Amino acid sequence: MKSIQEIIGEKNPEALIKIDELLSKNGESLEEALLKSHILEDEEVLEVLSQFYEFPYILTISEKDIDPELVKILPISFAKKYRLIPFQRKEDSVVIVFAPPLDLYALDEVKSLVGCEIEPVLALDHVVLNIINRVYERDKEMTEGIEDETEGITEYDIHEPKDLLDADDEAPIIRFVNSLLFQAVKEKASDIHLECFEKEVAVRFRKDGILHEITSVPKKLQASVISRVKIMAELDIAEKRKPQDGRIRVKVAGRDVDVRISTVPTTWGESVVMRLLDRSSVLLSLEDLGLKGEKLKTVESLIHRPHGIILVTGPTGSGKTTTLYAGLERINSPDKKIITVEDPVEYQIQGINQIQVNPKVNLSFANGLRSILRQDPDVILVGEIRDRETADIAIHASLTGHLVFSTLHTNDSASAITRLIDMEIEPFLVASSLMAVVAQRLLRLLCNSCKEPYKPSDDELKKVGIAREELKDDTLYRAKGCERCFDMGYSGRSAIFEMLIIDDEIRNLTLGNVDSGQIKRKAIEHGMTTLRTDGVNHIIKGLTSVDEVMRVTEEENVSS
Repeated sequence: MKSIQEIIGEKNPEALIKIDELLSKNGESLEEALLKSHILEDEEVLEVLSQFYEFPYILTISEKDIDPELVKILPISFAKKYRLIPFQRKEDSVVIVFAPPLDLYALDEVKSLVGCEIEPVLALDHVVLNIINRVYERDKEMTEGIEDETEGITEYDIHEPKDLLDADDEAPIIRFVNSLLFQAVKEKASDIHLECFEKEVAVRFRKDGILHEITSVPKKLQASVISRVKIMAELDIAEKRKPQDGRIRVKVAGRDVDVRISTVPTTWGESVVMRLLDRSSVLLSLEDLGLKGEKLKTVESLIHRPHGIILVTGPTGSGKTTTLYAGLERINSPDKKIITVEDPVEYQIQGINQIQVNPKVNLSFANGLRSILRQDPDVILVGEIRDRETADIAIHASLTGHLVFSTLHTNDSASAITRLIDMEIEPFLVASSLMAVVAQRLLRLLCNSCKEPYKPSDDELKKVGIAREELKDDTLYRAKGCERCFDMGYSGRSAIFEMLIIDDEIRNLTLGNVDSGQIKRKAIEHGMTTLRTDGVNHIIKGLTSVDEVMRVTEEENVSS
């Protein structure tokens, strides 16, 4: 195969001399210099590159020559990034127009997407970009065709904001994905779920901890929608057999939003979950979380201690990290060195050093924690204690004069003690390092515009442990639903807490390696308010419903 230099030399020796002079000045590759220099005419450039690549070339492309069905397969961001466009489908192959220099990775990706052999054709960069813009912004007839296929989307009345990623691109699939992101942020959803089934793709939002079905997408658009999300997150769109994780950063209505993407293969296609983290959201204070009175004083005294471990427990999505951040923000000052190791870093806090866990470079919680201890910190936050190694280092850090905050996945506060011992941490180390365990849940609050008063039955009161004389006017409230709360009956959430303070008697029980039930009973004797009791207080105040407290604290055995 002849080199580009040899081909140019044969066709136009004078041009080769000029291009060589350019190369000596700016250090570009010969191919880049040829494309940018304008020393040769467009057709001459294409002739040289066609001979070098051994691909045919095309000088101009007409919009009417592009197969509209092929365009649906490739998201516009992919087409622009790799400067290519599907051209025509043949019997057992697809013609793809590329702008040189060629990216071999892109050739493989396109081959995988179209599901057959491809025939590359060369065209100049400006020709390819112009046709991409025209085709993806094609006339109403094409757009309406796609929009008819996604009728459920338009019925839901979701609109695309101007500042979303690629918002200027007019491809219907791009508008749909951008619209989902915009609507999710508008409705304060925490997650978007795209779930593939036999005949459709279901779209659900998680709002206030509950999943709600939003719309569905026709099965034939499944590949396009999922490919668009994967392209935005820079995932491998050809890999559909294994889970992938990625991240998108977008602006929605002026708000900076991080979107974490998770894909897993399922029977009918890939399931995609997008977790939304509003980077511009204001960090909540301890009071905003629902801490008041004695509980607030207790937390204040704990976070100002010089050393020890404070654990916050609860299931995923119960607000554990938000509580820890609120505590860090309260004690954040120039005279304290605070370092965190998290997965992921959910809020950026001025004055705090935050480390992102990165498995690719073996930066785990345990390894990050080891490094943190050499940074002379006063306060450490470990995103989660997942294993014995992390627990061991955290405990020893607290015993050597550091205040350590962390989270643990347990149902209640007492179970955190037994979980650490189950991780083979010596009971005496747990007893001497642990200061407090805070279990928490998030309760949905009744919508003030539509909550409905009613007189509860004796059975209902007995179920949650409320005496009728505790009620004001013998009235409780329940969810009804209105336009303001999207017909859900609830708007916003508040945390409920169970605070286990490690006193001498609890330490003795820990050393005796007793079960969590005994620890919990002793803590209740010492005045601990359980999650159920804290929830009941919210019911009596008219803030939430009996059903909501039962849902959130269903695993709790009050008599234990």
